[in-house]
Amino acid sequence: MINKSKWMVYAKKADFQAIQKKYGIDQVIARIMRNRDVVSDNEIAMYLNGTRAVMHDPHLLKDADKTVEILIRKIKEGKRIRIIGDYDIDGVCSITILYKALRRAGADVDYVVPHRITDGYGINEHLIDNAYAEGIDTIITCDNGIAAIDQIQYGKDKGMTILVTDHHDIPFDLDEQGEKRYKQSIADAIVDPKQVDCSYPFDKICGAGVAYKVVQILYEELKLPYSDLEEYIELMAIATVGDVVDLQDENRVVVRYGLAHMAGTANKGIRALVDACELNINELRSYHIGFIIGPCLNASGRLESAKMAVELLLCEDAAQARIQAEELRALNDERKQMTEDETKKAIELVESTALMEDNVLVVYLEECHESIAGIIAGRLRERFYKPTFVITKAEDGAKGSGRSIEGYNMFEEISKCASLLTKFGGHPMAAGLSLPIEHVDAFRKMLNRQQTLTEKELQPVVWIDVPMPVGYVTMPLIEQLKVLEPFGKANEKPIFADKNLTVLTTQLIGKNQNVLKMRLESERGYVIDAIMFKVTEEMLPLVKTKISIVYYPSINEYKGNKNVQFVVQEWQYS
Repeated sequence: MINKSKWMVYAKKADFQAIQKKYGIDQVIARIMRNRDVVSDNEIAMYLNGTRAVMHDPHLLKDADKTVEILIRKIKEGKRIRIIGDYDIDGVCSITILYKALRRAGADVDYVVPHRITDGYGINEHLIDNAYAEGIDTIITCDNGIAAIDQIQYGKDKGMTILVTDHHDIPFDLDEQGEKRYKQSIADAIVDPKQVDCSYPFDKICGAGVAYKVVQILYEELKLPYSDLEEYIELMAIATVGDVVDLQDENRVVVRYGLAHMAGTANKGIRALVDACELNINELRSYHIGFIIGPCLNASGRLESAKMAVELLLCEDAAQARIQAEELRALNDERKQMTEDETKKAIELVESTALMEDNVLVVYLEECHESIAGIIAGRLRERFYKPTFVITKAEDGAKGSGRSIEGYNMFEEISKCASLLTKFGGHPMAAGLSLPIEHVDAFRKMLNRQQTLTEKELQPVVWIDVPMPVGYVTMPLIEQLKVLEPFGKANEKPIFADKNLTVLTTQLIGKNQNVLKMRLESERGYVIDAIMFKVTEEMLPLVKTKISIVYYPSINEYKGNKNVQFVVQEWQYS
């Protein structure tokens, strides 16, 4: 059963007429920005016209200066430095930024990408042993390391210098009063804006963002050419969208700037991947990064080694980059088919067993490739609107990934189950974990026993920005909606709504016959074209009924002709 959404209209107040006059925007645009909590003049100016100049000072990041000071000393001493990242898009981009920058600075540097299956997430004793045996003096982590308390202790006991750059939540224990006691490793320097004593004003930058900030200081100190930073900010933009961090504050500036400059990118790997995905590099949007480019970069870390993705982003030969890009696209196609097959199994398992009664889903798929567990958890979360963990059989027990809903802090909830887990990490909306297979059922029971979710929290809510009759939508308004881009987490596409629309015609179209094309007529006689994705024949009998819709207006261009087309997100009988 799919939970029916509750439709709610934002009722946030502001002087929309004054904002319209001051900034030259439609009041609809002003209302949408207010709904995103963009309120002050500074916030509005940054939202509409923010440039790199308004990005926050990297020196405000705790230990960023210290990290650069240590790196410069190690470079001058000729010490060997190794970067250890993560196998996802954020880790791949972080590694690329640090590697290129440290090479430019004259460092003797290499990198290692942990293998998802044999190494697991982040730095570990095995990787430290390898580094030590190979004469590595200094390890710098990126997009991982904040939770590696014991592993960093292990490396320090060997006399190694260890620097951490990360953006994940700080691990903690709960004391007898239920208060958090944050853990901290003995790394030589830790750069993570989530640290309690960090004065950086925005703690939602991704791992590549933290790496970029460190590199900014490195370039400043060594007076290296700032032109390199153009390419690094493109990589930061890709990671920001791909890692699904909030597109607010400077993250929004970074993505808008990075996308705009990607058309002239010096990175042959980015250009090759855009070409391999048959995209126009001059018209890239956050959607293309999140759903086409990003999954290809992630695919290598899921099915092979993420080193493939790093090598593509470091490639200096256009012909070779094209070959590597095609390989990544083929891997992603394979990953998509595996995901479809295993998602179908997972849905059937939930709907046919007692799992359906749980408020927190823990689904064990023994034969599922562990790399796609997180994607499947996200699909199940969308379908059932419950916090969801998908757990698979691994080489040394079981591994899982979780995706959450608003009102359920996944990292804190699994922290309460630490006695059942061998390893875990994450943040409120997503988490990863390892545990013995025999603990899977106990983990499921403990999560459900301690959860306090109510019916209200378990009902998805669609927040409507403006209840706007379809007849009010014009092409100039749709064009002006572009000032709200880039869209993504915490800056979603605006949602509009209208009611009492008569369905005139319906038709299934598309290669898989899963797109519904409709002609709708409003109470005032406006007839519009609308489409809805991922639908079935069950909706065809809607003809002659009256429905209410939540929608996003777009411009459809066909054979040189343009017309307004409404993309329906959800519908209900009026």
